[in-house]
Amino acid sequence: MPSRLLMIEDDARLASMVGEYLEQAGFAFAHQGDGASGLAAVQESAPDLVILDLMLPGMDGLEVCRRIRSLPGAAASVPVLMLTAKGDAMDRIIGLELGADDYLPKPFEPRELLARIRAVLRRQSPGAAPTQPVLRFGSLEIDRDARTVTVAGKPAELTSYQFDLLVTLAERAGRVLSREQIMEAVRGRELEAFDRSIDVHMGRIRAAIETDVKHPKRILTVRGVGYVFARQQD
Repeated sequence: MPSRLLMIEDDARLASMVGEYLEQAGFAFAHQGDGASGLAAVQESAPDLVILDLMLPGMDGLEVCRRIRSLPGAAASVPVLMLTAKGDAMDRIIGLELGADDYLPKPFEPRELLARIRAVLRRQSPGAAPTQPVLRFGSLEIDRDARTVTVAGKPAELTSYQFDLLVTLAERAGRVLSREQIMEAVRGRELEAFDRSIDVHMGRIRAAIETDVKHPKRILTVRGVGYVFARQQD
């Protein structure tokens, strides 16, 4: 059964071209032209992925993303790939803070959009199960099969992308990784050396798993290098 994609985009011509391209690639494609209709479609059908434009009439993409993450049930966890204006770093960071899993600046190449979609869906549906599906670090448990994280038995809310970032670090506990190494491991490709979106995600992960965000003990920043997941138990 093909993965179901929903594009929320007010440019009907762009949506038509993107839809034709993605359908040729084997996806089921639907389109909504404004934020309110798109949000309703997410709630009704819970697509496998949402392609969300930032600039929408009425309700903008940031508000749509925020409301998606507040929906009940499975709809709240649908992956969101946000389309942003080229070079608009602030909107991109805000989108990531609200729970977007990835972003793509406009204008974009259809092939890059397709690659991003496949990468996000691949993270949602991992292939072979690891030999040790549950990683345990004191009160922190990361279940790679169920894709859940708990701290002292309580669930920690993370987006799909943030879960994969956490797993990437936890699997390499004690090893310092640069931002580029982390993002390459998750996305399968190198990003710009000065892309700071990784810091936004790390802040969200810390807020979910650390007892004291201002004095983290699990995910440590190595100034000028990147991040390391500490081995110590708690």
